Amino acid sequence: MTTAPPAPDSAPDAAATAPASAAALAEPVRDVGRVWIGGITTAMLGLYMAFFTPIQVLLPLQLEAIDEDGKVAAFGLVTGVGALVAVVANPLAGALSDRTTGRFGRRHPWTLGGVAAGALALCLLGFQTTVLGVLVCWCLAQAALNAGYASLNAGIPDHVPVRQRAVVSGWIGFPQALGLVVGAVIVTMVVTDLSAGYIVIGLAAAAMALPFVLATPDPPLPRRARPPFSWRAVLDTFWVSPKAHPDFAWAWFTRFLVMLGNATGTLYLLYFLDDAVGYPDPEQGVLILTLLYTGGVIATAVAGGVLSDRIGRRKALVTASSVVITIAALILVFWHTWPAAIAAAAIMGAGFGVYLSVDQALITQVLPAATDRAKDLGIINIASTVPQVLGPALAAPIIAGFGGYAGLYAVAAGVTLLGGILVWPIKSVP
Repeated sequence: MTTAPPAPDSAPDAAATAPASAAALAEPVRDVGRVWIGGITTAMLGLYMAFFTPIQVLLPLQLEAIDEDGKVAAFGLVTGVGALVAVVANPLAGALSDRTTGRFGRRHPWTLGGVAAGALALCLLGFQTTVLGVLVCWCLAQAALNAGYASLNAGIPDHVPVRQRAVVSGWIGFPQALGLVVGAVIVTMVVTDLSAGYIVIGLAAAAMALPFVLATPDPPLPRRARPPFSWRAVLDTFWVSPKAHPDFAWAWFTRFLVMLGNATGTLYLLYFLDDAVGYPDPEQGVLILTLLYTGGVIATAVAGGVLSDRIGRRKALVTASSVVITIAALILVFWHTWPAAIAAAAIMGAGFGVYLSVDQALITQVLPAATDRAKDLGIINIASTVPQVLGPALAAPIIAGFGGYAGLYAVAAGVTLLGGILVWPIKSVP
């Protein structure tokens, strides 16, 4: 599935063969093998299960049991504050992993430690009986899991050469959709007790990260290569000047727009099916549409990455995938029917799968410095996280007074298309 035969899994990558002072910062030139790709894909799947299963299934049930009348407000509070924690924790943990020295490497200690601490927080979360307890434990879980995600995500620019990045990004991209489905099946059909569901999801995430940590290299950063550490210096690096690094700024902004369009269009899907479509069982309808969407993502994520790596182009495919997502949103502007919703879900999944793999590869090519890869990817991740907070704030007034659901999906289409177009000012990536 790669553009060149994968290297044997036992062979060291370029970083591993570089001089000790440069190994952790070397630009990779040798393809990663199947074990490496399988390991990071499995670890990502476990993390996405830990992120999305509580939000989609466990937290709503838990908060309903705690306060049935105030469940909506409580859920908004818990998920909103949790998202803000993620916005801070991801780049901060990335910055710390960029500066980590020790014989176990820069990334693996943060990956394993973050996922293990996140699993513990999820286990504690299952036993909370107050909204405050749920809030605190979910914020702890978000902080720890984002630390694991930041270091794991940095494995792409650390180890994968440019010619292979889109296909590898495709492999780690589709678990974002699959993790929700797998996690939901586990906690609704296999383990039905609430606290047991949290425990199983947490332990599964930790177990799925372990093989990657144990079986893949992570060259250590020598102390002499580490920048002088101070909290002021770390926080100062959170500002990446758009003037000095315009391609990075454009990549951040376009990711933000596409993710905002996606969040705006999907967060009110249940109410759309109930109020506009009149589907008799909206919850079942959301499940069906989610499965169709997931199937579309899985079908195109790796294939889109393969195509991008083979032709050596990123921007055209980012724009094309954004157009496909836009078409899906426009279907729901003009047709509020169940068949239209089915078509839109499948089309959106197909477009988003290509977008996930190709845009992620593009982003890794505009990172300002090898010394700050994890931190800079964490800053990019803000462009994916903030829309989850802004989406409901934008969607509610649009539905209430600016065109209803037709207006909502028109805005989602416009924002997504704009994001796909504005990728073209990026000059360093074809």
